[in-house]
Formats: sequence, C-alpha cells, structure tokens
Amino acid sequence: MSSPLSRRTALQAAGATALAAGLTNLTATSAWADEAAATPAPQLVTYPVPTGVGTNTTSFKVRVRTAPDGEWQTLDVYAMGAKEINPTTGSGKVWGSSMAYFDFRGTVEIEVTYVKGGTTKARVRPDSYGITPELLGDTLRFTLDRPKDVVVQINDEIFDCLHLLTNRVEHHAPAADDPDVIYFGPGLHSIPGDILYVPSGKTVYLAGGAVVIGQINFNQAEKSCLRGRGVLVPRRTVGGVQLQQSKKIRVEDVILLGNGLGCWEADGGLVKKVRVFTWGQWGDGLPLYSSKNITYDGCFVRSSDDSHSIYAHRGEWYGDTRNITIKNATLWADVAHPINVGTHGNSDDPEVIENLVIKNVDILDHREPQMNYQGCIALKAGDSNLIKNVRIEDVRVEDFRWGQLLCFRVMYNTKYNTSVGRGVEDVYIKNLSYTGTHAEPSLFLGYDAEHAIKNVTFENLVVNGVVIADTMRKPTWYYTTDTVQWYANEHVINMKFLTTAEAEAAATS
Repeated sequence: MSSPLSRRTALQAAGATALAAGLTNLTATSAWADEAAATPAPQLVTYPVPTGVGTNTTSFKVRVRTAPDGEWQTLDVYAMGAKEINPTTGSGKVWGSSMAYFDFRGTVEIEVTYVKGGTTKARVRPDSYGITPELLGDTLRFTLDRPKDVVVQINDEIFDCLHLLTNRVEHHAPAADDPDVIYFGPGLHSIPGDILYVPSGKTVYLAGGAVVIGQINFNQAEKSCLRGRGVLVPRRTVGGVQLQQSKKIRVEDVILLGNGLGCWEADGGLVKKVRVFTWGQWGDGLPLYSSKNITYDGCFVRSSDDSHSIYAHRGEWYGDTRNITIKNATLWADVAHPINVGTHGNSDDPEVIENLVIKNVDILDHREPQMNYQGCIALKAGDSNLIKNVRIEDVRVEDFRWGQLLCFRVMYNTKYNTSVGRGVEDVYIKNLSYTGTHAEPSLFLGYDAEHAIKNVTFENLVVNGVVIADTMRKPTWYYTTDTVQWYANEHVINMKFLTTAEAEAAATS
C-alpha cells in the first residue's frame, strides 16, 4: 500500500486550476441564495466533456432546459461501448453507444434528436417510470421532475441508444485545498502509476466535468469516500474501483466508463447512485467476494458480464458473504446475469452467503446464450456454498433478448467449481413481474436429496399480467410451474405460489 498523498501534489493543483476554468461552463437558472427559499427556483447544471475525451456526435443531439421556458442548453455526449456475443463463434463485438449527464432541481424538459434519422418510434426506459415521449420526426421530448437515470431507444436499437444520467444539484462540494480531500477538478487527468491508493479518512472527489484515467483502490482503508459527478475511465479491463479489506467506505454519484466497482473482504460500505458501463472481457459491473454489510442504492449498471455478482471465496479472498442489499437499481446485462449469487466458494472450509435483500429493481435486458449462465436473478450454490435467507421484492423485468427469468440451482459446474453446493434455502420473492415473450423456462434444480433447494415462496408473481398462484385455475394434474413453463425437479422442497391475500392471511393465522 502506498503512502498517503499530500494535497500539494501536482495532480490536485491541476484539478484546482481546471476547476476555475470549468466553472464558467456551469449553467444555473437561479442564484445560490434562492436555495434558502421555501420553494427553491429551478436550476440546471451542465458539464462539458473535456478536450481529449471521446464524444459521439453522430447519433444524438441532446438539449435540456428548466421547465417551462428556460433557456435550452446543449449537452455534450460521451462515446461508450456495449458488447454483443456471437453465439456461434463466442467472439464479442463492441458497438458504439452514448452517455450524457447533468444536474437539476425542479422540473426539466429534455429534447433528444436522432441525428441518423428514420425515427419511427421512441422509448424511454425503464417502463415503470411511465414516461411517454412526444415524438415529432426525429426529435422526442419528455420531462423529469426529479433525477432519474433513463435509456432513450430509437426504433428498438439495442446498442445505438442514449444513456441519460441525472443528479440533484450538488450543495456541499469540498474545497480543492482541503487537506482531507484528493481533488480532481473539471478536465482530463491521468493518475500517476495508474493506481490511486486512498488512505483512511480521505475523500477522493471527482468534480462534474472531470474525467480521470486510472484505478482507485481502498486497500485496508477505513472511513474513506469517493464521490462527485465526474467520470473514471480505467486503463485495464478489470478493476476500476476496488474495496479490498476495507471498512465503512462510501462511493457516491460517480460514473465508471469501461469498468466496475469490486468488493473483496470489505466490511461496511455504501455504493450509492454509482453508474457503471462495461464492454470488455470479464466486465462484471459490481462484483463482490467474501464481504459483508454492503448496500448498493440507486445504481445503474449496463455490463458485459454479470451486473451484480455476489460470491464467497475466490483467489486470495476468504470468508462468508452476508448482509448485502441491492435496492433502487436499474440493470442491463449484455452478457450473463443481471444478478448472480453463488458459484464461487471454499470447498475446503465451506462458507455461507446469507441475508440478501434485492428490492425495487428494474431489469431492462439479459442476453446469455449458455444455459449454465442464464437467469435475470440466479441463485447458484457451488463450491460447498450454502445460500440462505434471500428476499426479493418489487422487481420488474422487461422483455429481454435471451435467457431465463430465474435460475435457482445447487450445482457442480466443473469449469468453475471444485465441489457441489450445499443448498439454497429460505427464499421469499414478493411482487416479481415479467412482461414479455422471450424468456426461456426458468429452472429450479436441486442436486440430490442432501443438496436441495428448500422453502421458496412466491407472493404475487405476475407474468404477462397473470397472477401465478397454487390456487389459480388450471388442470388439477398440473404443477403451478407448468402454467408459466418453468421446471422444478424432485430436489426442490416446499415451493409455494401465493396471492397477496393468501400471504397476508397466512401471516395473521
């Protein structure tokens, strides 16, 4: 681990200098004094893409203004990638895509023009937001009354789409000369030696309009923070932000272009409103190994491997994984799973993955040709892992390209495992909905009588508008899983499908 950095480094000096220039590009529709008013005036803050950073001007022109009649501001659009796997050759192609961001308060009107033309339809996702854009020719308009991260799709384009990220206006940005802050101001920066090791108690701040090239590591650090509106662009495929044997780390608001954020033996962490885009090999968005007490809140992930992966031991990292929460998320997996739990563990000294909460999640896409790695939400116990005490609630799955809605397995995948998993137990799924036609049958597969799936309860499972319940109308000889073309084998014990009323009655009986 490197020694603590001084605030007098040339890197911070460059950031502070860039800040003065960058502030001239901020657009505000009201004075800061208005913030103290009972009803603050609308405000809009935009950030230019620094010189030397790739932009995409051939797909979208984006403008935004405070509603109803503020001055239009044009957003710079970042170039990014999105991956597609060829199922015949296994090769991956990276397609061009787009990202833009801004901050606001009040209500804003957004105008997106598809520069390539030929627009016949437009969609703003997640669908659960209920945004129906006004479309006139190649230009669409819609409003936001609070910050939300959305995807704008034209003519159902999967890759040539706009990822539009929004934040609240920032009120308490740190000072560039604060001795406890490692400050990157607006502009393009490169971390010397490629890796920034963050000491305990320090804050790394990426100002809006900053693009930082390199990796940020919290290695055995405590009570440190990474925050800001800026963008981190790692040089390598794996390891944008790393929490290694760290405690009480907070990462908030930053955008990761080209890699994700990983936890290894971390204890106590908040990852809030972090946006992750990956398109390389092993492009997991938010991987976690042998960690506990970690909350992911409000994150947006589009990934070229699992968007969320939750494991126990692998490599040099050991220990149980417990008390992990994923909430208020939007996930898009171009490869593998939106959420994958299990797989890796310690066959010699078995571990537990327990107390998981997955709540209020929109899953926009899932594409995985290999059956072993399908499932929008996958619980797959291998390597003598035991997965238990999982609650999945208020998850909305839009139609996806290729895969399963759910896959729960106790497995021994010899490519990645050294032993069979011990089991999957005590899983409660409430208010899970899927709307679409592309889902393959979901699979629930215990390994044998000693390595089973036990106690799985669905409450208010809705598939294409139909509530799936054991008491629903169906042929008397049907399993409930037959009504949705799912399959559970003989090593799945005590699987139930309840309506909300039945669940409430059971809770009070």
